[in-house]
Amino acid sequence: MVPKKCFLTKGVGVHKDRLASFELALRAAQIEKYNLVTVSSILPPNCKLVSKDDGLQELPAGEIVHCVLARNDTNEPHRLVSAAVGTAVPVNENNYGYISEHHSFGEDEIKAGEYAEDLAATMLATTLGVEFDADSAWHEREQVYKASGHIFDTTHYCQVAYGDADGKWTTVLAAMVFVE
Repeated sequence: MVPKKCFLTKGVGVHKDRLASFELALRAAQIEKYNLVTVSSILPPNCKLVSKDDGLQELPAGEIVHCVLARNDTNEPHRLVSAAVGTAVPVNENNYGYISEHHSFGEDEIKAGEYAEDLAATMLATTLGVEFDADSAWHEREQVYKASGHIFDTTHYCQVAYGDADGKWTTVLAAMVFVE
């Protein structure tokens, strides 16, 4: 079973119970009605990114659905939480790409999202033999990766939120969902 399509989604949930907060985040992301199975970081060859609406139309309620899921939560008032997925797609669509997940505290959407994107791109670059300076900044490495002729595109999808002021559980999630 190799997925041919995938889509990105994200959500936030707030509730007095931790599990209910997660459920509400799944609802916000519109993936609450599936039996989610988390998988690791491989973007299958020839797997096309489609819109969330198009992907959801192909998934009946109750289906076992594979995804790369980034999730974080807090019950600390005003604490910034983030969850992000990053992707790196090779030029040759017959090769696999990478998806990374990142969950952090205190990082805004740009910082958390770029970290996830950098992680996916770095994993792909190392498998393709792209030489780079690991200590250079992400934007410098991004140019090296794309100039190598091996990496077609990188992106990220991130959800951030501040912990509920009254101490209720706040859950954030971001996911790459696969459609079989």
